[in-house]
Amino acid sequence: MAYRPAMEKILVSACLLGERVRYDAGDVSCLHPVLRGWAAEGRLVQVCPEVAGGLAVPRPPAQIRGPGGGAAVLAGSARVVTIDGDDVTSAFVAGAQVALEAARRHGARLAILKDRSPSCGSTQIHDGTFAGVRVPGMGTTAAVLRAAGIAVFADTELDAAAAWLAELERA
Repeated sequence: MAYRPAMEKILVSACLLGERVRYDAGDVSCLHPVLRGWAAEGRLVQVCPEVAGGLAVPRPPAQIRGPGGGAAVLAGSARVVTIDGDDVTSAFVAGAQVALEAARRHGARLAILKDRSPSCGSTQIHDGTFAGVRVPGMGTTAAVLRAAGIAVFADTELDAAAAWLAELERA
């Protein structure tokens, strides 16, 4: 019998799996067959960095204020603030660290995160004005995971993530 390595685990934003953890106490369940297949295989490790960082559900919406996205937050040159002006940077950074620890604990080398989130956005985030304007960028968790060498894909990139995983497992 040939050696078969352990199945690759995948870190996933909990809201994509139907958990009602978003700021508005909602979810954004993803019914994409790739994600559903991974769930059926037992590959998924769910995390909500914002809740893990100590934020309540529901909570005021938050955005990154200042240029540079999540990397700038981690460097201390940008902040995460709520629509009310409260600084919640420390909760976002703490939650990103919890997500990284979960990925490491499970050996996850791939993450699927909800795009446009100040935590999980990996291709887009909001511009910090609460006017609905989206800009290219990453949230705090996406930045932490990528810096640690974990491949991060948005929820809109599941086919590309599946191809990446297939290549990883062939190697």
